[in-house]
Amino acid sequence: MTPQLLTTPFTELVGVRHPVVQTGMGWVSGPRLVSGTARAGGLGILASATMTFDELDRAIREVKNRTDQPFGVNLRADAGDAAQRCDLLIEHGVRVASFALAPKPELIAKLKDHGIVVMPSIGAAKHAVKVAGWGADAVMVQGGEGGGHTGAVPTTLLLPTVLDALRGAGADIPVVAAGGFFDGRGLAAALSYGAAAVGMGTRFLLTQDSAVPDAVKQLYLDTDLTGTVVTSKVDGMPHRMLRTPLVESVVEGSSLRRLGPTVRRTLEFKKDSGLSWRQLAVDGRALRKTQGRTLAQTALAANTPTLLKAGLVEGDTSAGILASGQVVGVIDDLPTCEELLDRIVTGAVEELRRAGSYVG
Repeated sequence: MTPQLLTTPFTELVGVRHPVVQTGMGWVSGPRLVSGTARAGGLGILASATMTFDELDRAIREVKNRTDQPFGVNLRADAGDAAQRCDLLIEHGVRVASFALAPKPELIAKLKDHGIVVMPSIGAAKHAVKVAGWGADAVMVQGGEGGGHTGAVPTTLLLPTVLDALRGAGADIPVVAAGGFFDGRGLAAALSYGAAAVGMGTRFLLTQDSAVPDAVKQLYLDTDLTGTVVTSKVDGMPHRMLRTPLVESVVEGSSLRRLGPTVRRTLEFKKDSGLSWRQLAVDGRALRKTQGRTLAQTALAANTPTLLKAGLVEGDTSAGILASGQVVGVIDDLPTCEELLDRIVTGAVEELRRAGSYVG
């Protein structure tokens, strides 16, 4: 096990050994992967959007039984039971609450009052400044290379604009860079830009600690740099995933052809999530209000959980989608989380020392 070699504002804020975050991926970031990351010295984040309230409670308890190291939980700020889930994090003493959408200032304040680090994910400099002004302790910024819901601006351009904007606003909070990271060179580069850590999803999905079926992992490993596509036809928002035959058919299909599957998957998601029709309607209205989705896009959003579950949990690549970052094209092995973090951190230190030798 590699000792702490890099101390950054993020490692000091959160209390982890290494400045590396395993992001909250639906159906992937469960207790096994999160605890494996935490034991290895990084920050593991549970993905709660695909869990019922009771499932999240059990998952947090399982992580705590597996490790005494800090970990986080990713939450949907627009979910109908977001406040109750935050209370659950407070009850369990979870170290970090991360959010795909920024929570309201009063919710941030409540979490901070109980010693929980609040880290929203943002996709633009102005959003980083806004949440910093609301009291966020850190932000994660994902460039267009990242998997799942993503933007169009690459990390190499988005990251410095976010850092500059925060500095200009006098907001001295750690920035976690995500999108395109997989090794020590990337961590060294992010730190050189001014980030305090890196976030990785696909790289952690492709580890021995990940519960994704082996056959699905092999499909990822067999994918090259051109093997992903960004489409809004799955759930109405730009979503990067592997180019499977199913995804190609969705991308090329008409809205009318997608209507039947959309209704069917809405029913499947209702059954899996345990949500009532009233709660689904409340969450749907929240999506339309906070993200500006049309009614059709809100209906399409029901596709995502069931399609991801089919591929990432059930291993049915013919009926599911597989979210992925472009970095999948350069990953060719399945290390443990400990092996992965050890080589990333030692590799970053080597790169930083090499670069430092140029200063003279």
